[in-house]
Amino acid sequence: METQRVIIRVDNQIARVIFSRPEKHNALDMPMFLAITDAIKQIKKNKNIRVVIVSGEGKSFCSGLDVKSVMKQRSNMLKLLWKWWPGNANLAQKVTIGWRQLNVPVIMVLHGNCWGGGMQIALGGDFRIASSSTSLSIMEAKWGLIPDMGGTPGLMENVPLDQAMQLAMTADVISAPEALQKNLITQINDDPLQAANQLAEKLIKRSPDTNRRIKKMYHKIWCNKQAKILAAETFSQWKIILGKNQKIAVKKELGEDVDYV
Repeated sequence: METQRVIIRVDNQIARVIFSRPEKHNALDMPMFLAITDAIKQIKKNKNIRVVIVSGEGKSFCSGLDVKSVMKQRSNMLKLLWKWWPGNANLAQKVTIGWRQLNVPVIMVLHGNCWGGGMQIALGGDFRIASSSTSLSIMEAKWGLIPDMGGTPGLMENVPLDQAMQLAMTADVISAPEALQKNLITQINDDPLQAANQLAEKLIKRSPDTNRRIKKMYHKIWCNKQAKILAAETFSQWKIILGKNQKIAVKKELGEDVDYV
């Protein structure tokens, strides 16, 4: 029996989006991809929402892609990567880019594991507040893949090129203090949800039009080639997946012991 993957609560103009697959560390299966995109659509339609806080139930924010679940049907990869136009977001990218496209500030609350797809989603937020025990990783290269879920614009806005390449190429798991030093996260707090609530309360005291314009303007200035980046992510991933030798390597890596990417 399927359970609700994402919970949305709106209180005092703050939308609280909660990933609710704790038994799997909120790993991304197909229903969760669809639930996240649906949550973003719901928030976009609600003009009363002024701030969004995204968090995860259980031990982790999001441990990445649930490989075993997604790979049960070969068509799932096509569903995730297919797009009608290169510069548009596919389903895999919508769960990250969608937060950037909202007209309100989005705060990501990180704890436990924030790996692979979870790290990509976190990069879609405008702010990332992590507990001191959070572990973070751009993990895709560990499985012979590239980061292709739309996190590159956020990474580009916050992290120098050499640091970004090192994180993406090595797939190293780093601590919250290391992530803060690299500017991968905004701040560390022992109670990240409380810190997010405090920031949200400050933000809703400001003009919503001002916040909306600042977000749109700054994203456009810091990263003005989002469509090209989305196209490049998907094109590069298809080249990796369709390469014969790479397919063999990935198949070996994605063995029975692999749960998340």
